[in-house]
Amino acid sequence: MKPTRSDLEKQIIKAVAILKNGGVVAYPRIRSTASRKYDDINAVDRIFQVKGRPKGMALPVLLADKQQIAEIVKMFSPAARQLADAFFPGALTIILPKSASVSDIVTGGGKTIAFRIPDHPVPLALIKGLGTPIVGTSANLSGHPSALTAEEVISQIGDKVDMVVDGGRCPGGVESTVIDLSGEKPVIRRQGALTIEQLRKILPDIVLA
Repeated sequence: MKPTRSDLEKQIIKAVAILKNGGVVAYPRIRSTASRKYDDINAVDRIFQVKGRPKGMALPVLLADKQQIAEIVKMFSPAARQLADAFFPGALTIILPKSASVSDIVTGGGKTIAFRIPDHPVPLALIKGLGTPIVGTSANLSGHPSALTAEEVISQIGDKVDMVVDGGRCPGGVESTVIDLSGEKPVIRRQGALTIEQLRKILPDIVLA
């Protein structure tokens, strides 16, 4: 059963407090997602333990608005700005060179960072309440099916996270399109909800990896 708005607001307040103390929270999006503060190294490290995920894999960062982009990238390029203006919030993930302030544990030791602004009220409320971007990845054990309900999250990782926000059943759907803007040409690294035709209306020279 879908929780009432009041109940969800209470859950979000509690979840924000947990995140501020370095905890890990699972919440609904397209699929259930597990998050923690992006700049808390110990908290980020926990997510790898929760999922059983190799530490060499990068984690995407979720933002509340475009103003937060400057915190995590070396430079917000004109091409990235065009795409962000057209498709944020929404099903687009952008890759750019990371800021020196972003820990290597977030990027898997790489020099780039993947980020997006989700089009879902729960993660946006968490990020705004926290006042800083969060790292977000699917709330399931690596190699297991995506969790679409709080019950499915609890069955897989409920004993490893500090809270599961129950926002009702996640809708499921196509993942975000991932565009790499860290090189000379824009490259689609993962095809997703946004088509190449939509993207070429903004950046005509974009290519598939």
